Amino acid sequence: MKVLRDWVDRHRRYHHLDPRMIRYAATLALVCYPLFYLLRFTQSSPGYDDWALRLIAMAACLLMLLHDRWPSALKPHFHLFIWVAPIYCLPFLFVFTSLKNGGGPAAVANTLMAAFFTVLLTDRRNAMVMLVIGFTSAFAAYWVTDPHPQIPLDYVARLPVLLLVVAGAALFKHGLERAVTIRVRQRYGALAGSIAHEMRNPLAQLKQCLEGIERGLPSPTAGQSPQALTGECLDGLYSHVAQGELAVQRGLQIMAMTLEEVQARPIRPESLGLLRAGETCARAVQEYGYENATQRSHVSLRVECDFVFRADETAFLFVLFNLIRNALANPGVRVQIVVDAGRVDVRDDGPGIAAEVQARLFQPFHTQGKTGGTGLGLAYCWRVMKAFGGSISCSSYPGRPTCFRLTLPLASAAQRETERKTALAKARALFDGRRLLVVDADAGARFLTRHKLAFFGAVVDECADGEQALLLLAQQQYDLIMLDLHLPGLDGYALTERIRAGHAGIDPNLCVVAYSGEPVVVAQIKARKASMDGFVSKPSEQGALLLALCRAMERALARDTGQQPPLLAGRAVLLADDNAYIRQTVAASLRHAGVAVVEADSGHSVLSRLATMDRCDAILLDIEMPGMNGLEAARAIRASAMAWQRAPILMLSAHSGSDILEEARRAGADDFLTKPFNLATVQARLQALSFSSPPPPRELERASRLEAAANQLLDIKRLDNYRRIGVLDELVVDYLPAIERLLDSVEVAAQAGDMKACCEALHSLVGMSGELGALALHRFARKCYIPLVEQERWPDPADWVTALHTLAARTRQALDTCAASAVLAKA
Repeated sequence: MKVLRDWVDRHRRYHHLDPRMIRYAATLALVCYPLFYLLRFTQSSPGYDDWALRLIAMAACLLMLLHDRWPSALKPHFHLFIWVAPIYCLPFLFVFTSLKNGGGPAAVANTLMAAFFTVLLTDRRNAMVMLVIGFTSAFAAYWVTDPHPQIPLDYVARLPVLLLVVAGAALFKHGLERAVTIRVRQRYGALAGSIAHEMRNPLAQLKQCLEGIERGLPSPTAGQSPQALTGECLDGLYSHVAQGELAVQRGLQIMAMTLEEVQARPIRPESLGLLRAGETCARAVQEYGYENATQRSHVSLRVECDFVFRADETAFLFVLFNLIRNALANPGVRVQIVVDAGRVDVRDDGPGIAAEVQARLFQPFHTQGKTGGTGLGLAYCWRVMKAFGGSISCSSYPGRPTCFRLTLPLASAAQRETERKTALAKARALFDGRRLLVVDADAGARFLTRHKLAFFGAVVDECADGEQALLLLAQQQYDLIMLDLHLPGLDGYALTERIRAGHAGIDPNLCVVAYSGEPVVVAQIKARKASMDGFVSKPSEQGALLLALCRAMERALARDTGQQPPLLAGRAVLLADDNAYIRQTVAASLRHAGVAVVEADSGHSVLSRLATMDRCDAILLDIEMPGMNGLEAARAIRASAMAWQRAPILMLSAHSGSDILEEARRAGADDFLTKPFNLATVQARLQALSFSSPPPPRELERASRLEAAANQLLDIKRLDNYRRIGVLDELVVDYLPAIERLLDSVEVAAQAGDMKACCEALHSLVGMSGELGALALHRFARKCYIPLVEQERWPDPADWVTALHTLAARTRQALDTCAASAVLAKA
């Protein structure tokens, strides 16, 4: 049985990568078995009637084709079946009927054909075993079932020919397989070497960035006293981090393009959309992972006639990345991307390419002028452009500039109009009636930005510095603020810090977008660190500006209305990865979000940890682990009777091939995440999983409290900050009576018709309620205050004073609950 299992397993591995050979053979047999049976009756003596044996063979072939419909209990035995079925259908059936018909030339031909197909269908060792079993069982069956068994002499006399054919076919197949193996090994060796070559520069650059960060850090000390960093040191650290991100980005671009071409992944139709050539090429120039600032200065863009085309944005960017990378491989070369009607030219002043080489440029594994190149980049470009309905060509001569031309089909007028209306409707839906603030010291930049945004129904205010912006934000409710990072006095970073701290009652969740001409990569990192919602490079086209603002506004609206994925706090997660550093970083990120994390370093450890856990809401499994890997662990979990058998499983792997994804799905995985991944992405994927049970009661109480914040009654985050510094109780005791007094003053002034006194009381109420974290009261008081100040009229509705008192009473009750509750202590 062990020998049989080994043969079957070898046969399974032979057909694992591409099972189409079995399907082709089964389809051919279903056609040929009945056809040749009928042809026999054209002869004067049909001979032995083997219709029953042919029906059995046809049934076996039909079962091979219907493998997907087999019962689940029988599917594990499929490979044993496709090992046994060819033995019966080929050597046994052909030799048995040949013996029954008394031999002859036709019998010899049939036997040779059966041997030939058997050798084709499997590896040579299995072919020999299957032929021996088939021939032997055919002779035995003939001897047992025939009343007068006789071995035809002419049939026996041709056995040496049969043996020679089988041996020759086996040797030929062995030679072919060996040649293919050597060729594949050479290709993969070249591929591995070329990837190592391509990755050397990004890794070296990343190493230099880490060394720069190390130099910029203050000297270590055993004490816990704070250590100051100068502004120059901080700028240096940000610059090193930015360069490190670029190096990682460049390495990921190289790996992504290589994998896309090696796996020949098709372009998904649903990923195609309308792109504007000028904007997309500008993004490619901006986002390419340059090695240094000098290299960046050597790449330029010129738009002569912009146009719109239909394509997958990511794939088209990868095409441009590859052409830029190939050109910059020659030191000192300058690259210019020219956009003209229906085409994009990527030109460089490099050494040029010979005509005979150009004919092979777009073939896989062919390189020119670059030692250690993958030889896959231009093949990838050709495949992508063909999928878009376009083309790529090269025009070059030795010693002269090179031009790669990307020809793209223009989008029709109807497609452009539909896209324009969709983008316009989306922008109007987000900005119509909203109030935006543009903060920029340049009056011309403010003027242009205001008019770009006003076209979409937004009410746009403007100011020239951070201090003016603070005054406006304290007096007026804004939905979004666009600010230059280098403002006179209070700069953009400091202004954002004040906003996020809720200074002077300003909404800390206000959408903040940086609009700056600073170097993009460094400025993006600084903006992200400053908790800004987006970054737009100055100057920017109206389309790119609106796209960035729409994305930032959508994120802010989701955050402000509570439309976020389910909370992770209180969940319990099992994290399995044999890399201790990955476990440490992912676990720290999850614990920061309130998740209880149990760690494991192998599949066997996963099963033992699960058996001892009181609660498990999700399982993160690395695929490549020693001993029992992640796929085996997932199958074991799904097949077990443990309490967490149906817990959602998120697979982690550095492999992204379709076969790995399919195998993970069959193993029971609910989702798949490819390394390297962003820690925020891990949290988002976990939040998106359907948990089988609610959080613990304590966390339900906390979730209820946070839901109250989403309903805009209290600013829980602000109150929690007060609790952490130990002033929450004092604020509640001092501010609540003061708010009551201000409400009484508002009521008295309103009854007396004293608009000035009412304005003063409401102004104090707006500031005090905002400072206390009484979010709903603060917003309603501001809503009442604005018509009094700006229009000198009394607020709507008529019972606004009563509404203020009612809201204040609800706020007081909520504040008392929060001050006494342990929920904030766990938030």
